[in-house]
Amino acid sequence: MTFQNTKAFAQQLDAEDPLSKYRDEFHFPKVNGKKVIYFTGNSLGLQPKRTKAYVDEIMTDWAELAVEGHFYAHKPWWDYQERFANPLSKIVGAKPSEVTVMNTLTVNLHLLMVSFYKPEGKRFKILCEAKAFPSDQYMIQSQVKFHGYKPEDAIVEIQRREGEHNIRLEDVLAKIKEVGDELALVLIGGVNYYTGQVFDIKTITKAGHEAGAKVGWDLAHAAGNIKLELHDWNVDFAAWCSYKYMNSGPGNASGCFVHEKHHHNKELPRFAGWWGHNKERRFKMEPDFDPANGAEGWQISNLPVLSLAPYLASVEMFDEIGMDALIEKRDKITAYLEFILHEIDKEVDSTFEIITPLAPSERASQLSVFLHGEGRKLFDYLMKNGVITDWREPNVIRLAPVPLYCSYEDMYEFGQVLKAGILNS
Repeated sequence: MTFQNTKAFAQQLDAEDPLSKYRDEFHFPKVNGKKVIYFTGNSLGLQPKRTKAYVDEIMTDWAELAVEGHFYAHKPWWDYQERFANPLSKIVGAKPSEVTVMNTLTVNLHLLMVSFYKPEGKRFKILCEAKAFPSDQYMIQSQVKFHGYKPEDAIVEIQRREGEHNIRLEDVLAKIKEVGDELALVLIGGVNYYTGQVFDIKTITKAGHEAGAKVGWDLAHAAGNIKLELHDWNVDFAAWCSYKYMNSGPGNASGCFVHEKHHHNKELPRFAGWWGHNKERRFKMEPDFDPANGAEGWQISNLPVLSLAPYLASVEMFDEIGMDALIEKRDKITAYLEFILHEIDKEVDSTFEIITPLAPSERASQLSVFLHGEGRKLFDYLMKNGVITDWREPNVIRLAPVPLYCSYEDMYEFGQVLKAGILNS
């Protein structure tokens, strides 16, 4: 398709967009009395309007039933998390038994590493990406220290080549081969939070297994954003937050995946709790832990249903739409945003460098833009004029055109505000 940098063309794209109706399903903040152009769904998704009904339902059941709500609520609390299995499995490409919801992202990664980071002899190293999100860096450092290793000995980081913004797949594969039989675990973010680079999860997982390592993924920026086939790709484990692309609310519950090949291994170490115990015998209060089959066997405590309610509202919306439809719009609206950036770049004689990979297969709903010659002043102008975006040092703005609620007209209007901000600086 040949794009045009006009409001009429953008409005035409919106009129043809089968997902455009979902924009009205979300609450938008306002600046100067007008809905914002919201580009930070990669940090915190907007609130779906249907969320309130899901939360109110639990509040009503709590008020009217109290403790009996565990079994007699409209959606009984004791098995509330089971409602996620089918819709969430479709989002991440898993079997229903391989997914569950619990805790928060880093907590789940720590718990999963209890099972899947088992250093022994010379096989003790963890491979990760350089400049991963700090939470992952701190988690991995603390894990290797817990096992008695020094981070500088046990952690191997895949570096970007000098002068490049993204990590090359061939460098990841070469490093896996180089570390070889010293490699215990590969743990990488599926989508790099800073650049928006999408990693080849299938190929990297296969290479890690060929080296004899376990392979896990932090899918914070991937779940609900990219096409995932965790079961078919033979991923050992994964976890993700729910409040970015899946719009469950700030700091909300995390999802996790454990491949079915590990489900029947009751000798696999884990930190146990009663909610992970055999469901049929949970209330018998038995002294010995008998893990439930599937990912639910990694649960520890009963689930915070008030936190799960917004997440359930969201995953049911995803189930209505399907990931294929979301990805189709994601690719088109991201391409249109890229076009708008280049058009404005030419009009103002500035220099924008998109550091996100240009190939659709290597990017998702994010363009990270290096503002050469511009600075924080331009970011502040955007924010004051209704464009909610994200600033990262030294001079990068991250733009996430989330297909659920961003419109093509948003992309056009953003270009006009961007142009005005540069010309007024």
